[in-house]
Amino acid sequence: MRFVVLAAGMALAAAGHATAQDNQTATGTGAVLRVLDKINGEVQDITLPNGGGGAVWRIQVELGECRYPAGNPAGDGIAFVTLRQDGQADPLFRGWMFASAPALNALDHPRYDVWVIRCTTS
Repeated sequence: MRFVVLAAGMALAAAGHATAQDNQTATGTGAVLRVLDKINGEVQDITLPNGGGGAVWRIQVELGECRYPAGNPAGDGIAFVTLRQDGQADPLFRGWMFASAPALNALDHPRYDVWVIRCTTS
């Protein structure tokens, strides 16, 4: 019985180690985000450096940083984003957005959608 418990523990430890290695990220130099105006159907991409900001229509976009899987810059980008509407101090959204799952943590706005396309590396 001890052997079974020991073997199961070792298998779990090995699986945990592999998962920890798979979750390593690298920090990009910035990100490409896409903004959709749902009223008129226009789409605009914005490229921002880490720590930078910009405006698209009535939305102020601030990028904290963008991360991607280590060794795979084309992989799933994860960006910390703050979004504000012009003239508003309180953010509409502040948090991590995932390129592969934009609906996981999305901006809830009647007119605009914003999502991460990818991290930049140069």
